[in-house]
Amino acid sequence: MTPGGAEGREPRAARIWADSVLNSLSPRDRAAQLVWPQVFGDYVANQSPGWERLTQLIGTQHVGGFVMSIGSPLETVAKINAMQRLSAVPLLFGADYEAGAGFRTRGGYFLPNGIYLGGATLFPQQMALGATRDTNLAYEQGRITAIEGRAVGVHLAFAPVLDVNNNPNNPVIGPRSFGEDPALVAAFGSALIRGLQQNGMLATGKHFPGHGDTDRNSHLAVTEVNASRARLDSVELVPFRRAVASGLAAVMTFHGVIPALDTSPLPATLSPTVMRGLLRRELGFDGLLITDALDMTGVLARVRPGNQPASMVTGVYGTFDSPGLAEVVKLAIEAGNDVLLMPADVPAAIDAVVAGVQEGRFSQSRVDSSVRRLLLHKHGLGLHRDRYADIDRARAVVGTAANLELADRIAQRSITLAKDSVQIVPMPLSSASRLRVLSITVASRPDLGAGSTFDAELRRSADVRSEWLDAADPAAGVARLAALSDSAEYVIIGSYAGQGTRVADVNAPTPMVDLVRSVALRNPRTIIVAFGNPYFLQQVPFVPAYMIAWSGFPPSQRAAARALLGVADISGRLPITIPPALRLGDGQQKASRTPR
Repeated sequence: MTPGGAEGREPRAARIWADSVLNSLSPRDRAAQLVWPQVFGDYVANQSPGWERLTQLIGTQHVGGFVMSIGSPLETVAKINAMQRLSAVPLLFGADYEAGAGFRTRGGYFLPNGIYLGGATLFPQQMALGATRDTNLAYEQGRITAIEGRAVGVHLAFAPVLDVNNNPNNPVIGPRSFGEDPALVAAFGSALIRGLQQNGMLATGKHFPGHGDTDRNSHLAVTEVNASRARLDSVELVPFRRAVASGLAAVMTFHGVIPALDTSPLPATLSPTVMRGLLRRELGFDGLLITDALDMTGVLARVRPGNQPASMVTGVYGTFDSPGLAEVVKLAIEAGNDVLLMPADVPAAIDAVVAGVQEGRFSQSRVDSSVRRLLLHKHGLGLHRDRYADIDRARAVVGTAANLELADRIAQRSITLAKDSVQIVPMPLSSASRLRVLSITVASRPDLGAGSTFDAELRRSADVRSEWLDAADPAAGVARLAALSDSAEYVIIGSYAGQGTRVADVNAPTPMVDLVRSVALRNPRTIIVAFGNPYFLQQVPFVPAYMIAWSGFPPSQRAAARALLGVADISGRLPITIPPALRLGDGQQKASRTPR
């Protein structure tokens, strides 16, 4: 089956299989096909609460798929295969692969030693690709993501992000986007989609109709995009139109209110005007329509039906009333969604779909059309023949040297020197004596890898004193670190803060700015490396040098260190504007000192 193909275009065998399975399902089991809970790729024993939950979701509730979250490659394969064995109908697994399969499929760190346990290939965030200006790299990232993801049993990538990040205050998209230029986002998004779908994995463009021009996090709050329809057509919708035209398999929705598209208070996810009218009819999209997570405040806070008993459920982002969830589910089906992602109460979500039919909110045929669409994709992926992943193949193709080399190449090509007012990059190295460098890492405590690869790479050519500062309490180290900067020839401040699903404000706290100011006043050879929020320069315009690495993942850390040491070219160009001084396309180009 061609990804995104309309019903009726699939081979006759696919239609026969899909209809046969559909006819064998009860109304409640049909509803369950639309509900996808989240599961970790962690180890769970057969006799454990974790496995009992999965046996209930699959064996009793009969859900149709799962969102596969974090876990090592081999544990993920083993768990997915075990889950497939429990299900009468093949399960469809999706995963958040914005930065490759390694974005979710890694072994993490063994504590207290801090030993990295390896995993699938982890690429930099998408904005790094935009900084390279090379769509071939985007295609290759998609290709490798598809090969590795399918090898561990995942069929659908929740990628690429097609949001145009044209708001520097956006706390949740930022470097997850390819950039702020609609044409650039469209080109890179289409290239990554081709890489995924030509190599066996369904791609998902998100978050329709655009999450880029917001200053609130839809995971944590109600979000709005207050742009005119003309502006939406010329900016936000450009990448989605191109992706749909190129055969995009799936679209994920945006839990935000867009008055120019729908004057009701409903978020786009729940709006028939946006989903059925704009996406289905106007843009001609006939693939899978997937809600963003249904435990997010951005969708649940908008729906509070009255005169119903309180029954609280807890999701990743908070606690909400169960009647509100049921109404969200019904509205989502009315709006045209095919997959209900991560409801906090799975049985309640399934029951809400059944109740919606019984209440006349929507017809059984409306539900069946989504079930059939999912079944056709399962057939197209070959799951009717073989639903299991080969653990030996996973070991052969996941995280190989060649794949990791591509991640390093993308990271190196992306490094962008946004400012170097006194020409201190790259740092001057000498064969007679090693440079004394103070490396200050500012990161959250859970970010165990922050600074480790960067400092290790710097130590190849310099004497490095490593200091770590908690991003949640940077004031504690200002005086001490400013004093340490006196004895260093260079000070490098690696900032990992400012982006993530739990970030409410993209701006760094005042003590962080005070730290940078104090250090820069004491040492004129201070360099900021932005591994987190690339717009941090707006808060510290006085720094002499500012480099952007676009993510804090190991390939980006290694690339940034190599660029500073002068052993690699610096060739990245800004895919965003950083007001007031830097424009789209800016970036100082520096050749490496190392002969090639």
